[in-house]
Amino acid sequence: MRHAEILHRCFRCGYCKLPSDYQDLNCPSYLRNRFETFSPGGRMWLLRAWLDGEIKTSPRLGRILYSCATCNNCVEHCPFPKFKDDLVDAFIAGREALVDQGQVPSGVRDYFKAVQISGNPYKKPQPERGDWARDLGPAGYSGQEYLLYVGCVGSYDERGQQTARAVAGLLKDLGVDFGILGAEEHCDGNEVRALGETGLFALLARQNIEQWQKLGVSKIITFDPHAYNAIKNEYPARGGQFEVFHYAQILPGLLRQAAPQARDETLSVTFHDPCSLGRHNQEYDAPRRALQALPGVKLVEMELIKKDALCCGGGGGNFFTDILGGGPESPARSRVRQAAATGARVLAVACPSCAKMLDTAAKDEGIEDDLTVMDIAEVARARCRFG
Repeated sequence: MRHAEILHRCFRCGYCKLPSDYQDLNCPSYLRNRFETFSPGGRMWLLRAWLDGEIKTSPRLGRILYSCATCNNCVEHCPFPKFKDDLVDAFIAGREALVDQGQVPSGVRDYFKAVQISGNPYKKPQPERGDWARDLGPAGYSGQEYLLYVGCVGSYDERGQQTARAVAGLLKDLGVDFGILGAEEHCDGNEVRALGETGLFALLARQNIEQWQKLGVSKIITFDPHAYNAIKNEYPARGGQFEVFHYAQILPGLLRQAAPQARDETLSVTFHDPCSLGRHNQEYDAPRRALQALPGVKLVEMELIKKDALCCGGGGGNFFTDILGGGPESPARSRVRQAAATGARVLAVACPSCAKMLDTAAKDEGIEDDLTVMDIAEVARARCRFG
């Protein structure tokens, strides 16, 4: 197993499941389950025992390994620099070993099967992949400056489609020259890799790289930070050299230049950092600058933000497999309670998975009338006039 040599170095100090101030629980898996084996340190010892033959492969082991949201909180807060950067990769390697043994949980198996057969986890036909962009204009890419890559959630999930339309509409409002692939787009594979199916991920990455190179794509804007993470960090080693941006990264300059006018009175907004944009890629400021560039928007911060932000629980494939589970102690419900405590009227996000997870959590908490979950692009289009 990759990274097996670091497993013995962890002695479970516990910093990995806390934020910087040590006042809260910040590991989604541990927060939800409250057993030490569901913490990063406990998972390290469990993997070590498994490799040493002290415990056997079991459904319980699978559930523990797959409950990790790969949020990177442990990477940020582990005090040991010589191996901290490999913590999440070690957990993914454990998943790879389960895949090799054919011992993955049923939800993970179904996810892999859906992506392999249908090209997406929703089991929807490929021709429907571009339906989200209906009435938005031409769907093809024909040498525009940017390719807007949307991904599976934005293409097929109802909430994801709403935010994808808002992002594409905002980019059009701001005069960005972009094209989309619509029904010709393919899965980016980020969650496939995080769930441990390296062979399928390699196939998906190669398919995308070859397609984009054939089309002459050089610059990519991603709607989904999970896709951003894959294209930026995993594709280059496979020959995919592209200039890639998450859409929030290009918004601040465009918004300042456009000088939009506010439609209504001041609106208080708080922002949730998506893990794949924040802790995985250290991009914390661009989404906030985008919100601050919107007239009539007042940004108020939650107590846990940036590298200390609590994950919504949708990462690491859990958005599709739901192995982490729900309930009052779920990370998504804890996060919307943190957002509501600021007094903000809107919880802004920059990730379609976060939008769905937190939207559902606000409804489950019964606070959806007081706290509305909106993508940054939805906030911009609802609050501002352009041109």
